Amino acid sequence: MTEINWKETEDKLRSSLDEYRFRHTLGVAYTSAALAMAHGCDIEKARLAGLLHDCAKGIKGQERITLCEKNGIEITQTERENTSLLHSKLGVLLASREYGIEDPEILGAIRWHTTGKPEMNALEQIVYIADFIEPNREEIMSIDPEIRKLAFKDLDLGCEAVMSETIRYLRQTNKTMDESTIEAYNYYHELAKMKYTSKPEVIHG
Repeated sequence: MTEINWKETEDKLRSSLDEYRFRHTLGVAYTSAALAMAHGCDIEKARLAGLLHDCAKGIKGQERITLCEKNGIEITQTERENTSLLHSKLGVLLASREYGIEDPEILGAIRWHTTGKPEMNALEQIVYIADFIEPNREEIMSIDPEIRKLAFKDLDLGCEAVMSETIRYLRQTNKTMDESTIEAYNYYHELAKMKYTSKPEVIHG
């Protein structure tokens, strides 16, 4: 990985994100690095992927669709209904163009940090989990501490637990559920069943 000017990168992010989002971003970077240490992964890559995971979050609404169309980025019907989901795809674009990121693992972690997908690599799993469990997430301060413990023990089980909580939240709030989230949950649900029992039902959409 090429050497990163961390201060310059953080300052650039600070100017493009609101105060809460920037604080969350630093939390994800910190938590990603901690998870990487726990699981023997590249700490600098994890920190950088966590730092840039929401780099496109400052782009809002219709502008997200316009930028995707302009750059040939596919948009699903679910993403048109909930344009917030597009910040992951646009994050890959901005990370590459604005921050000079070429590493496919870092870009992949940015791409899948919101919905997840089946068979994520370790870095993708780390950023996906860190986005949920980092300590600054005010809306989920009541997160079960067992999920945090689980994430530091086993990434597969951590992903399954986070996905289960995410789906529960989406159902409770009647928010649109991306198909990738369902596919990812079912995949990690099957992995989890091999490791412990009493898991919730497979989701069919």
